[in-house]
Order: sequence, then structure tokens, then C-alpha cells
Amino acid sequence: MSLGMRNRSVSRRVALRLLVVTTVFFGAACSGSSSSPENPQIIVAAASNLRPVFEDLAWQFTKDTGVDVVFTFGASGQLREQIINGAPFDVFAPADSSFVDDVIAENRAIAESEVDYAVGRLALWSAPDMQVPNDITQLADPVYTRIAIANPEIAPYGLAAQQALVATGVLPEAQSKLVFGESISDTKQIVDSGNAPVGIIALSLAVADGRKYVVIPDTLHEPLLQSIVITAKESRRGNAQLWIDYLSSDIGVQILEKYGFVRS
Repeated sequence: MSLGMRNRSVSRRVALRLLVVTTVFFGAACSGSSSSPENPQIIVAAASNLRPVFEDLAWQFTKDTGVDVVFTFGASGQLREQIINGAPFDVFAPADSSFVDDVIAENRAIAESEVDYAVGRLALWSAPDMQVPNDITQLADPVYTRIAIANPEIAPYGLAAQQALVATGVLPEAQSKLVFGESISDTKQIVDSGNAPVGIIALSLAVADGRKYVVIPDTLHEPLLQSIVITAKESRRGNAQLWIDYLSSDIGVQILEKYGFVRS
């Protein structure tokens, strides 16, 4: 996929710059995580949709390299703000490449290290006692009293869900029923708990869970181009690069495909 397919929404960037985020992780990372030649470590900030992939990959990465991996998962927009405000992450892997562009523009990342490695997908997901809709147009049915999506202002998968609702003409009927998760994993939890009978989540999270899901056509939204970039200080960049290289290795590609990601 060409880099020209990236979603570079100016309006979203403006909205994100106005978002006030409390960088709770900053102090925890400084006090609880350290790296040394005897205990090499990298701290990875990643979008919630990547949790199953990265956690699956991490044990093999540590076994092969001797480098431990510490993760912070969350909404891409919140992680972006934390990095701009100085959070000591070594690697940033948001759910859309535009967030990588943003941290590079703020001189908080190494532009030359950026890699586009996969494209994400959306899936329809239902509460355990509900049948999954056959397609997104069925969300207009009154039986679906609440529809969970991630907050489109800070979560790319939420924005893509909103775009899909618009593209299918469902948004007018669905608008009043929408409930928003702060991240895509939070959105899944809203559905799993029964607080919404149905939702639109990342395919990777649905695959990892194992219950039935329905894949949403990627023609209904802008591509969810997954990019990764080094945000580490110079002394920590070598191990950060190891993680990026591992993600693009044969085993990395196999695990990405296992959770429904498509090669970029």
C-alpha cells in the first residue's frame, strides 16, 4: 500500500491537539522500568488493537534477543499526547500512521525509523447473549438499542467505524444509540459486559477472543495503516530497532496475519 493512502485528517489533528491528557504513565515508567546492559528492556506504547499481536510476539522476541518488553496500551491519541509531553517510551505503534506523523512533526520520534507494516480491519461484535449482525446495515434495527464504538476523536478504529456508518447510510438511525469507549479494547469491554448489545471493534481483538464476529468491508472506511516509529533516546535506540525489525520478520508477519492484519 502506498504512503499516499494514509489518513491525514487536519480536523482530527486539530481536535487531538486540544485534547488534555493526564500522563499517568510517565511517573510509573520512570520509577518502575529501567534498562541496563545486564537487564536490557524496551518500553512500547501501542494502540489497544495491537495487544494480542504484540503480547503474542513479545515472549519469542525476548527469548531470541534477551530484551524484555514493557507495554502500555491505549488510545492512539492519548499515547500521542503522552509522547509529546515527554513520556519515556522507546517505540510508538498507533492504530493509524497519521499519529506517527504527528510525533515526528513535534521532534519526538526518529523519522528515518518509521515503518508501515500492516493494515487493520474492523469487525462487528455482539454481547454473549446476542446474535452478531450479518452486516453493518442491520445496526439500524431497533433491537440494537446501543452501539459501541471507540471515541473517533482519539481512536482511529472509532473514526473508521464512524466512516463505515456514514458510508452505509446507517449513521442517522445509529447516532442516538452510539456509546463511546476511550480505546478499542474499552469498546469491546462495553459490549462484553452487556452495556451495549453490539459494537464495532478491531478484528484483531475479535480473533483473539474466539467468539463469532463479522468482518466489515474495508471499502467502507479509510485504510487503517499501521505504522511504528522509534521515540527512544539515543542510548536506547538499538533495542527499539530490534523490536521493529522483529515485527517485520517472518514470525512477525505470521502473527500479524493470525490476528487478521493485512500486509501493507
